[in-house]
Amino acid sequence: MNKCDCDNDVCEELCEHPQMICLARAEMVQETEAQQVTDMFRLLGDMNRFKILQALAKRELCVCDIAAVVQMGQSAVSHQLRLLRGARLVKYRKEGTLAWYSLTDHNITILLQHGLNHVRQK
Repeated sequence: MNKCDCDNDVCEELCEHPQMICLARAEMVQETEAQQVTDMFRLLGDMNRFKILQALAKRELCVCDIAAVVQMGQSAVSHQLRLLRGARLVKYRKEGTLAWYSLTDHNITILLQHGLNHVRQK
């Protein structure tokens, strides 16, 4: 068996392990799911959208409230909410003339918290 030294992110000699490759390939998610996840992370990669999601993690808010919390204009917030709705990260309900926004599910809160936990580790 070949010696494989992967300490430097590059093997010093070719040492593929066919069984491990086969297992790893079998465990990969489908291409469409992978695309959806990367699209979601791309949306989360924007500071303003992150702030909006963080504000909605604890309570339902209308556009005016969100704009005040994140210190953005209402039209800019509305634009970001459209993108977040399209990715099914937020939802809204109408109450008269107001639209109340919330996260679509608790998993989004968990995702945000995991990200914060990761960057806070030292």
